[in-house]
Amino acid sequence: MAPDPGGVDIAIMVSESVLFIGISKSRLLAINHYLKEQQNLKPMTRLLVGGLVGGLILFFWQFLSWSMLNVHGENFTYTPNEKAIMECLNANLSEGGEYFIPGMPPGMSSEEHMQLQMEAAGKPWAKINYRKSFSDNMVPNMIKGFLANLLTALLVCWILMKIPNLSFLNIVTYATAMGLMGFLTIPLINSFWFETSCIGDLVDAVVPWALIGVFLGWWLRRG
Repeated sequence: MAPDPGGVDIAIMVSESVLFIGISKSRLLAINHYLKEQQNLKPMTRLLVGGLVGGLILFFWQFLSWSMLNVHGENFTYTPNEKAIMECLNANLSEGGEYFIPGMPPGMSSEEHMQLQMEAAGKPWAKINYRKSFSDNMVPNMIKGFLANLLTALLVCWILMKIPNLSFLNIVTYATAMGLMGFLTIPLINSFWFETSCIGDLVDAVVPWALIGVFLGWWLRRG
């Protein structure tokens, strides 16, 4: 008995349909997998870009603050007696380090400590940061400073990304508040004890972090 040509055509059409459905299904699965990967990459991209730009904002602000803008000028008061002072330090300090004068010799008892404090009351005192050799090579410190800025910006960006439904103003406020927290807990308290100026540190805590907040307020809320 001869095969039915119509039946052969139907079988071919059914086979082609099954093949097409199979290919379409595999393509849909591939597209779905790609979209899931993109969804996973999106937060990471936002974090990395936000941290990088935030770190650059911090880095360039600090460069301007300590150089062209001279925000920290009060912390570097000039004295015409610097040569005599350096000669005295070189003659009396055997190695570099931070010194507080009058200080406590090792092994001093609490009674001797109290006596030293009483004798030092009302007299001059000094906190000295002394190094045996000056280096004008700023590159290593600039690299370390940028890495520290990058890590700080990444942490702030990561924290902000954990808070849902933030508005632009929320992000600017939170970023600025984080900068202020650093100022309040370290430079400000140190200024109480060592009677130093911390105005420059306050500016450094507010201006760059407000700028970072403005950028992150735009970047993190993009669709």
